[in-house]
Amino acid sequence: MTTSLPVNLKHAKDIHSGVDVPSLHEAVHPERTLWSATQLHELTVEVATTLATPLLDIVRFDTTERWWTRLALTMGVELWLLSWAPGQGTEPHDHGGASGAFTVTIGALHELYVHAGGPPRTADWSAGDTVAFGPQRAHQLRNTSARPAASVHAYSPPLRPVREYRALADFTGL
Repeated sequence: MTTSLPVNLKHAKDIHSGVDVPSLHEAVHPERTLWSATQLHELTVEVATTLATPLLDIVRFDTTERWWTRLALTMGVELWLLSWAPGQGTEPHDHGGASGAFTVTIGALHELYVHAGGPPRTADWSAGDTVAFGPQRAHQLRNTSARPAASVHAYSPPLRPVREYRALADFTGL
């Protein structure tokens, strides 16, 4: 899900044409090189709320494979829109040392997650719910409902490769 941004463009930003509006240009703070989990939380809430209609125009549901598109990329943050047909989900994974957040925009998602050194836990998230996390967390998301779901995700630092695990119990932290 990651691509690259030229490193010589310190304040560069790449914005999806479907959400290329001044409010998103301001929200991604191209001068910020590292975002906290709290800032990522605020970003996904803002994007999910203020860009709800354009996101509905962009999102696609594919029953054969998971669908996603990058909404924005700067030197400090990457922002994604993901869809989840019923039954679709991820393998257990972390975010390569990045902090992250996601806001459910449509439907509901079930999450199995673990913090380094802790026991696995579960949570159910519905449209409007937001989760923020630091780098010492791995998880698995799945749409366990009969209806489609969508979510906005943000990660910082950007472009970190996701590390997958056979099971969340294999995650020991960084």
